[in-house]
Amino acid sequence: MSNMFFGCSLLKELNLSKFNTGNVTNMSKMFLFCESLTLLNLSNFNTDKITDMSHMFNGCKSLTELKLSNFNTDKVTDMSYMFNNCSSLIELNLSSFNTNKVINMNSMFEGCSSLIRLDVSSFNTHNVKDMGLMFSRNRSLKELNLSSFYNYNVTNMSFMFNECSSLKKLDIHNFCTNKVTDMKFLFNECSSLTELDLSNFNTYNLKNMNYMFAGCKSLEKINLSNFNTSNIKNMGYSFYGCSALKELDIPNFITNNSTDMNEMFKGISDELKKKIKTKYKNIIEEAFVIF
Repeated sequence: MSNMFFGCSLLKELNLSKFNTGNVTNMSKMFLFCESLTLLNLSNFNTDKITDMSHMFNGCKSLTELKLSNFNTDKVTDMSYMFNNCSSLIELNLSSFNTNKVINMNSMFEGCSSLIRLDVSSFNTHNVKDMGLMFSRNRSLKELNLSSFYNYNVTNMSFMFNECSSLKKLDIHNFCTNKVTDMKFLFNECSSLTELDLSNFNTYNLKNMNYMFAGCKSLEKINLSNFNTSNIKNMGYSFYGCSALKELDIPNFITNNSTDMNEMFKGISDELKKKIKTKYKNIIEEAFVIF
């Protein structure tokens, strides 16, 4: 059933309650770009054999609700872009989802800009490798429960919380980041975040942290004392626009292998820049170029 209703952009209602889907294995892109769809009945869908749900509802920007409590996702390995740009969804209950076998969650909820709260505490993320852009551009999101996220195999977290501009708190103390190589734009424009505990982060394999905290203009303190930056090549604009920042602890920052530290501290206060220059002699001048 892959691509079955792909691009049916004028379709407003679709009742599939009588579909027999018992032998279907692929539902990727099934409703991709059904952008006028406001009513979708999937109450009798049998998804027992489905392995691919990537892009399934991508671009269904008129859907305000989606009832998926009957979905069996035991065999699904790919949920990337599944709800991408479902910009009118105001709630989404995925408590019945089994994500034990999922490997790819890239952009899964990207652009769900009307969601106010999202509880994915039932998700098992032990096998997931890609979480890039997962919650990116969820600008109305105020509550996000990630309490079950372990992330042992994740390598990509780039743009994961990009532009989650309404989030004031984000509890990721349980994250295992041992294998992550890319964290660029991770918290970019999380402009309402007032605190962030990254004490559990292992960054030994990290190579890219460009714009990682850029635009976090409500954060007053960032403690990265546990960060190992010996393998990081890209640090450009890491703290760009962190205008409220008063404390920045980076005692273990090693920049020997970094090839990009452009304007790393651009937009932070002059007072803090002076403190950093005085306290951390290992931070090269390039990081302060063009304030």
